[in-house]
Amino acid sequence: MNKRILAVIIALAVIVVAAVAIVTAQNSNDTADVNSSNGSSPASESSSSTDEVAPVANDGGGNYVDYSPAAIADADGRVILFFHATWCPQCVSADGDIKASGVPSGITIVKVDYDTNQDLRAEYGVTQQTTFVEVDSDGAKVHENFVAYADPTLNAVLTALN
Repeated sequence: MNKRILAVIIALAVIVVAAVAIVTAQNSNDTADVNSSNGSSPASESSSSTDEVAPVANDGGGNYVDYSPAAIADADGRVILFFHATWCPQCVSADGDIKASGVPSGITIVKVDYDTNQDLRAEYGVTQQTTFVEVDSDGAKVHENFVAYADPTLNAVLTALN
């Protein structure tokens, strides 16, 4: 009986590892597709300390921009900071989903480099990449932070921050 249980556990572990490998490969391909449509390669993006984010909007109203001190003050409507790391698979997945879905009207998502903005991380209590923080025009936190690690999609973020 114990050998059967061990065999089932091993089989489940193999299935989980295979599923993770498939999802990772698919996310890698999706990222490569997004990069090639932007005219850049994954190698050129990973060598940069800040990913250049072209503003994205699916309905003409929302934006997806790189962090700068002025980005928060200049944004219209809701402002959501996205603490992103290039080495984080969930961050890459969330980034791809934001670009593919587009940002809804009245929302600006500001992509903050997790590794180089330690002061900003400390200010907002961010301890993990893939963290989203909604702030007002003065930069004050509006809601509790949302970590989109388990579900790195724009829909999950917007649902959690409502």
